[in-house]
Amino acid sequence: MPPLARLNVNPQHVVLLHTALGLIAALLIRRGERVRPALLLQVKTLLDGLDGQLARATGQTTETGRYLDTEGDLLVNLALNVAILGRAGVPVTLLQSLILTVDFLWEREYRAARGEVFREGAAQAGDHPVVLGALQAVYNAYFVPQERALDRAFQRRLRRVTGTAVPSLTQRQAYTPLAVNTLSANLGLSTQFLLLGACVLSGRPRWYARSLGVQALALVGAQMWREAQARTVGGAPGPDQPSSSG
Repeated sequence: MPPLARLNVNPQHVVLLHTALGLIAALLIRRGERVRPALLLQVKTLLDGLDGQLARATGQTTETGRYLDTEGDLLVNLALNVAILGRAGVPVTLLQSLILTVDFLWEREYRAARGEVFREGAAQAGDHPVVLGALQAVYNAYFVPQERALDRAFQRRLRRVTGTAVPSLTQRQAYTPLAVNTLSANLGLSTQFLLLGACVLSGRPRWYARSLGVQALALVGAQMWREAQARTVGGAPGPDQPSSSG
């Protein structure tokens, strides 16, 4: 059990703390500093992983906390990219979001193809309806269109390469190999902050933006490879796996 669990710390307070640290790091980067923002980004990464562990260990997972965590990260990413690139940081943030959404979708596909639970339901109810509604509205406006568009593209490609409207379970598993899932997971937010911190520390923060293009190309290559895996696998069609954008 995380040490903070014994102190009865609210996981949402941890989310607010690491969001604040990320925003402070963006301000320091804007001022031209190196060491302090690079260190703050790594502290933010540690706390970002800790809040979920704390919530699960203490049975304090909530819908509000999940939305708050995701949207807090988006706010920090936008602030960091704008601090580095100015207005150009806005489209860069969208590219970054698409990379992270691919990670989300490919993990969901991997687990669905193997009958595994992707995410457990929230342990606690009683979310404040106004706060939760506002967070859901932001998520639905920004993240859901990305998820739906990419999910439709991935499923359309699967149907095309297998030549069937309802790919079999074997084909779905071939389309979601562990190696590809591992690649996308290693492009998650922790890696993004580690890479950004290194670029900031070296005095080359703009290199991080360039790395996103390389990451996107790597995911395109991974998509082509998983299509090749599914193309070589036969099998009788199986039931469709329902998709969810939540």
